[in-house]
Amino acid sequence: MAKTPARPAPRRTAFLTTVFRKRLMAFSGIVFMVYLLLHMYGNTHYFEGEIAFDHYSYWLRTLLQPLLPYSGLLWILRVVLLACLVIHAGCAFDLWLRNRRARGSDRYAVKKPGADYFASRYAMRTMRWGGVILLLFIIFHILQLTTLHITPGGHYEHGRAYMNMYYGFQLWWVWLVYAVALVALCLHVWHGVWSALQTLGAVRGTTIPFIRLVAFVVAFALFIGFLTVPTAILLGLTEPPMDAVEYATRAAEAGIGSSH
Repeated sequence: MAKTPARPAPRRTAFLTTVFRKRLMAFSGIVFMVYLLLHMYGNTHYFEGEIAFDHYSYWLRTLLQPLLPYSGLLWILRVVLLACLVIHAGCAFDLWLRNRRARGSDRYAVKKPGADYFASRYAMRTMRWGGVILLLFIIFHILQLTTLHITPGGHYEHGRAYMNMYYGFQLWWVWLVYAVALVALCLHVWHGVWSALQTLGAVRGTTIPFIRLVAFVVAFALFIGFLTVPTAILLGLTEPPMDAVEYATRAAEAGIGSSH
């Protein structure tokens, strides 16, 4: 009697593997990193004064005109960032579930000596709750400074980015919300840079000290860079916004809003 050949075990497609999910997280994280560095640099224009900062904000909305409509490039960027956010968060949740199922009830972990190890382990353990904090902050940040549905500190106006930031960060609790979000962001980046480079094969025995230094420098630079402007506003180190009449005159001279 002929034996029925055993069916081969079903092979998982490459798109469902843990390695693929980690690579998706790495690439989406790199996109976020580039955006954050550019956004941080853009914020430094605040110290050039109200007209200069609002002109920069207006310039962002007119990029690639008339090829794209007003704010067209910004909307493309928002769609890309939203897609990366969904991919990044979805893969993170999926990998967490897989790790939880694989580990079961065994929570034993071998601890290694050294301050660097414990620091990186702390950053890694904050990835999940840090991600939740960042998601909530992103929603708050958009409602405050993009859609202007939340306007702490004063009356916000579309197009007056300098004034809107000034009103918001005059309040200590808005500054504190921002600072807490930055702590979560930098811990996320600290571990994320290391994890992304490891996933992409850049971490070797000889490169580990350099990769650790890069992860720390990037995270620390983002923290200082993003917190500088809100802190200057809170401490009264920046000029208050102009009144409506003076601003209208100065903005017209600078060409802000003249083509829209």
